[in-house]
Amino acid sequence: MKKVAIYGQSYSISAEKEMQILLEVLNENNIVSFIEHKFYDLLVEGNILDKKYPTFSHFSDLNDSFDAMFTLGGDGTILRAVTYIRDLNIPILGINTGRLGFLATINKKTITESINLILNGEFSIQKRTLLSVKTSPETAAFEELNFALNEVTIARKNTTSMIGVKTSLNNEYLTNYWADGLIIATPTGSTGYSLSCNGPVISPNSENFIITPIAPHNLNARPMVISDKTSIQLTVDSREKDFLISLDSRITTVPKNTQVFIEKAAFTIQSIIPKNQSFLQTLRTKLLWGEDTRNETNL
Repeated sequence: MKKVAIYGQSYSISAEKEMQILLEVLNENNIVSFIEHKFYDLLVEGNILDKKYPTFSHFSDLNDSFDAMFTLGGDGTILRAVTYIRDLNIPILGINTGRLGFLATINKKTITESINLILNGEFSIQKRTLLSVKTSPETAAFEELNFALNEVTIARKNTTSMIGVKTSLNNEYLTNYWADGLIIATPTGSTGYSLSCNGPVISPNSENFIITPIAPHNLNARPMVISDKTSIQLTVDSREKDFLISLDSRITTVPKNTQVFIEKAAFTIQSIIPKNQSFLQTLRTKLLWGEDTRNETNL
């Protein structure tokens, strides 16, 4: 490993110590570190850095000469970092500076250990599927960033009334979901918004997508697992003239006569998994599976 990119939240410093540990390990191994421009300015302002570092501010500033990208924050930080990586195949590793995440899984207490494992080749690469979105008529917001790592969500706007989401799979009609909205999630996104709406957890290497209605009117409208080779077509019926489409955390307003086409993206995101981490380990820790949370003093 010779060159890496570092991305963090640019609105506040919440990982001073973690950033210093990360840079110390990288510098000791003579690895060149490029820091995202806004995050770099924040670090300089807070006197966190002891020397100058090169920066990047856009997807076009990165290329396949970068061996990895490190993020400091939570899962949301990784979702934003992905907009810089796109189809460059730069492996990504999330250092969690808050509560344990499903994507940013490296505990701040194990930064040195985890990076040393990576430098010693003791890691695996997990390819994560993304969703791509097209609309008719075309939506300007999706011209450059038309993909999502976690989920694509259709949601109501400016109304307390439900919307109808007419759904077809491979051009065959499935149903019309009357609900607050509809989530199309990847395996990675199965532990996100979809999970909070009673969607199933599926492993990152599953070749599936999940369709999860949000607060459906019909109680028999259940989450559905489909092949990731499926093309999905959505049309929205609403009392309002607009509805919302969100790609991970990026939200766009579109008119209700817009048709939405969703399918598997042409590229994947490569997630770095050090030897001391695993998806099942994260599940057990995050969801408290197998843990007895009862107070032993209670009779």
